[in-house]
Amino acid sequence: MKGVWTTDHVREAENRLLARVPDGSLMRKAAFGLATVALRMLAPRVTGRRVTLLVGAGNNGGDALWAGAFLRRRGVAVTAVLLAPDRAHPEGLAALRKTGGRVITEDAREAVRAADLVIDGIVGLSARGPLRPAAAELVEQVSAPVLAVDLPSGVEPDTGAVNGPAVTATATVTFGCHKPVHVLGEGAKRCGEVHLVDIGLRPELGEPDITVLEHADVGRLWPVPGPTDDKYTQGVTGISAGSSAYPGAAWLSTGAATLATSGMVRYAGPAAEAIRASWPEVITTGSVADAGRVQAWVVGPGMGTGASAKEVLAQVLEAEVPVCADADAITLLAKHEDLWDARDPATPMVLTPHDREFARLAGEVGDDRVAAALRAAKRFGVVVLLKGHSTVVAAPDGRALVNPARSSWAATAGSGDVLSGLIGSLLASGMDPWLAAGCAAMAHELAGELAAEGAPIPAGALLRQVPDAIRVLRAAAEPVTP
Repeated sequence: MKGVWTTDHVREAENRLLARVPDGSLMRKAAFGLATVALRMLAPRVTGRRVTLLVGAGNNGGDALWAGAFLRRRGVAVTAVLLAPDRAHPEGLAALRKTGGRVITEDAREAVRAADLVIDGIVGLSARGPLRPAAAELVEQVSAPVLAVDLPSGVEPDTGAVNGPAVTATATVTFGCHKPVHVLGEGAKRCGEVHLVDIGLRPELGEPDITVLEHADVGRLWPVPGPTDDKYTQGVTGISAGSSAYPGAAWLSTGAATLATSGMVRYAGPAAEAIRASWPEVITTGSVADAGRVQAWVVGPGMGTGASAKEVLAQVLEAEVPVCADADAITLLAKHEDLWDARDPATPMVLTPHDREFARLAGEVGDDRVAAALRAAKRFGVVVLLKGHSTVVAAPDGRALVNPARSSWAATAGSGDVLSGLIGSLLASGMDPWLAAGCAAMAHELAGELAAEGAPIPAGALLRQVPDAIRVLRAAAEPVTP
């Protein structure tokens, strides 16, 4: 698992580390790592290549200047554009000049246009808001690859939000640990490939504020049958979804639970005939009351928001087994507060809203998606999976997990129904609800990527790739043979 720390925690950790290391050593170590990545981006030919540094005030500008000095020693032609000349880092500036680097404060357009690589050291983690006009105008002239120092300037460091002009980086070098900007929203896309440089900060950081699961983590966690398992011990998933108007939602949710290695799936609802035709292994019935014993329920996709749907949701909540509530179930919970009384607060529950559903339930999401999800999770005592390009999973105990998608192929009608079936299957296996939501989100996104192969896909194509996605995740968890 990869840890992510907020900027407040990073600054506190850096201050503790700075207090016990020689002055300037931390910056030089960071800058050397930055220069190393820059050299890789310039390769195979390095000598004579042109690098332009966009240098703001403070430590990020200092990192860029010191990196420029290291690059000069490798024969790179370095030009530093000082955007705040009176506040440029003095030691870094002196180091660059000593190695023969060029420094300019105006008429910088040509230096930017002629660059083979631009290093963005305009602002750092303490900055907020978009680029100022002068910097934004200069950034518009860039056509070369951009290497950002800690974050693309103009992107909010703790939310990844972009509210005006900002840098779009080819790659980002970050020091000591990953920050929220590297995994959240628009910021994650603007960072490009993120390179982590170890500067000895980890022992000072404590527990991460956000967790990011990796393929091997999900592969290890994903339940597979063992020699003593049978259809009951692996977990029985109940699906209450679909209607005469939307039978496809039931088909997708049920199919996902079936393909996600559930020991058994029971479907209860009006789409039973369609389910039997496609998934003969599923036990079907017309109502939740007749469904039989399950270890978890999925409820909501395509079932409507009328009186009968409300009654079905109340029955599911009264069953006292873990529940994944999606789509129409979320709308019903937002409209009818009395439905919450049907649920035992000690029974695990996962809500899977997109932004509009979240707004109906808990108010507007805003720029800080992690904070919004955590507030809702604590308020309702449930796990909240907030859908988006970076999916946020928040637990009522304060744990936060982010799944930064590598593509947007899963943004298609019915895709969420597949996700709910995956979550339900993992809940039925007994997995921690927070991890179940996080693991399902990764498998779902990977299935979409495998199905797409560079072209748009329907949710049915994503569904069919679920087994292959699980195989990829499981393979990532296998030990490497020397």
